[in-house]
Amino acid sequence: MTSTAETTSTAETPKTTTRRAGVIGLGSMGLGMAQSLLRAGIDVAGCDVGEEAVARFVAQGGRGAASPAEAAEGADMVVSVVVNAAQTEAVLFGPDGVAQALPDGAVFISCATMDPDAARALAARLEATGRHYLDAPISGGAQRAAEGALTILASGSPAAFARAHPALDAMAAKLYTLGDAPGAGAAFKMINQLLAGVHIAAACEAMAFAARQGLDLKKVYEVITASAGNSWMFENRMPHVLAGDYTPKSAVDIFVKDLGIVQDMARSAKFPVPVSAAALQMFLAASASGMGRDDDASVARLYAQITGTKLPGV
Repeated sequence: MTSTAETTSTAETPKTTTRRAGVIGLGSMGLGMAQSLLRAGIDVAGCDVGEEAVARFVAQGGRGAASPAEAAEGADMVVSVVVNAAQTEAVLFGPDGVAQALPDGAVFISCATMDPDAARALAARLEATGRHYLDAPISGGAQRAAEGALTILASGSPAAFARAHPALDAMAAKLYTLGDAPGAGAAFKMINQLLAGVHIAAACEAMAFAARQGLDLKKVYEVITASAGNSWMFENRMPHVLAGDYTPKSAVDIFVKDLGIVQDMARSAKFPVPVSAAALQMFLAASASGMGRDDDASVARLYAQITGTKLPGV
């Protein structure tokens, strides 16, 4: 439990001050992160656009908040687990936003994946008000979020890190300190997402191609995961294909967004990224085919559909 002890001249015993946090976004990642904060002894208020998500968190011992501002009231730190820069801006500066309620000197921990320039711009706006901004994208998936075992790619001022550390310690197994200003964390995350998206698209292509060759897909999985062609994404995502289960753990549209950001960044830098561009087109095609909210392994289903190849469950 993270706490600080205060002793006054009138008290015979120390008083314990519990740290307070707000969590904005109680989806598959945010809920696990909020649970990890609770286990660390932090008083957590959770906010989400879905009432059911808030009710679920309250049932687990958290406090419910009707708005980002309410979640930020009296908080030492607010963890924002939304999708992109636009949602982060709305959480901070929209009606009932965090910026109007977060105490002076508290820290806003932004976990959304976004363009580094967007992270820098949001940080500048918030820090001008006397609050701190930590650029802290996350990696690891819902299970690691629930275990408090995420990888966090963080950058920000020393003061932002100091104020955020109780939350970071509770949520992360690996914390990378990547710079003293926001933007670096976002840039590192985009390199990770470039690789992740390419690896998923390649794994789906390979598995669908194996099916077209008439190979035993379970044996393909066994052989590849023991061979040089394996990747973390192949090993993690291809069981979804083998099971014919595309219940979303990470949706196709996440990589439409993230690889789109990679393309925007590369175009601005006049830097060619043809492999990730090809992967983006596969995710776009899967989304256009009605699979945008399905698991990102659905790219294999797209290959199956356009080639007449049989996959489990398809």
